[in-house]
Amino acid sequence: MNGKRWIALGAVALIILAAGAFRFGTALFQTDTEDFLAGAGGEEMSERVTEQGTDTGKIAVIHLDGVIQAGGGGVLGGGYDHQLLLDQFDHAAADPEVEGIVFRVNTPGGGVVESDEIHDKVQEVQEEYGKDVYVSMGSQAASGGYFVSAPAERIYANGQTITGSLGVIMQSFNVSELADNLGISDQTIKSGEFKDIMSATREMTDDDEEILQSIVDDAYTRFVDVIENGRDLSREEVENLADGRIYTGNQAAENGLVDDVGNLDDTIGAMKETLDRDPDVVEYERGFNMGQFFGMTADTLLEHRRVDELAAWLELNQGPQLMYLYTD
Repeated sequence: MNGKRWIALGAVALIILAAGAFRFGTALFQTDTEDFLAGAGGEEMSERVTEQGTDTGKIAVIHLDGVIQAGGGGVLGGGYDHQLLLDQFDHAAADPEVEGIVFRVNTPGGGVVESDEIHDKVQEVQEEYGKDVYVSMGSQAASGGYFVSAPAERIYANGQTITGSLGVIMQSFNVSELADNLGISDQTIKSGEFKDIMSATREMTDDDEEILQSIVDDAYTRFVDVIENGRDLSREEVENLADGRIYTGNQAAENGLVDDVGNLDDTIGAMKETLDRDPDVVEYERGFNMGQFFGMTADTLLEHRRVDELAAWLELNQGPQLMYLYTD
């Protein structure tokens, strides 16, 4: 590399550092220093008005975007943040000015445990705080996306939303035949017969399959219970619908899985009609802090969304997992 190129690269680096320093300085003036230095775990919830109302009170819009999984924020501060989502529900529930929540769900689903935690939050807000939750489904609200929607007071979907995929899946790869062909042998020392269940390097036995099927069936029963309790459907009707197939929003409205066809604005409008008021519509955001400063600086160097997607894929493929997940 010649001298001119080194000079050019140095100039770019200085510009990036200067931009980062400017953001840092601006944040110090706009944010409490202690909160700024606290990092992602210590931030206060900030609020943004997206629609000014004519009456007092608020409707909180909470977004679920991406695969439902443990962890948060992706490696550079983007992507789905499970704890942040739960915190947003807690914040809206505790705020006496919030009269209702619109839950915007756009996900193919994800982890069974994480989906269950969100489901319980939706239920808690309604039963313990007396605040209705209306769901607005985005392009996808399948499997775990439907699981977290089921307890809501009302569910709206776009006519072409992909929903359904009601059920449970557990997947892994088996490369035992390929390993044999390549002369690769597996050496596993285990304390019990089933310690390496679903190993990629040995064939699944009938006993293995029976154990795993019982686990999937248990989670499936929980899924059916959630839909039966959340919707005006009999158990037989739910079981007929919950065979893993997907539905469009129009089909879901016809079979009773959603209440009506409509977009986010329609859902907000329906909640205003129920409240018989025109309150502000607000959304929550992370407070700006040190973690986000470094995340934004890194964004200028890397395509952070692609990295986050790779990180999410790696996390979802760390061995077999029980999932409420639609995979195409």
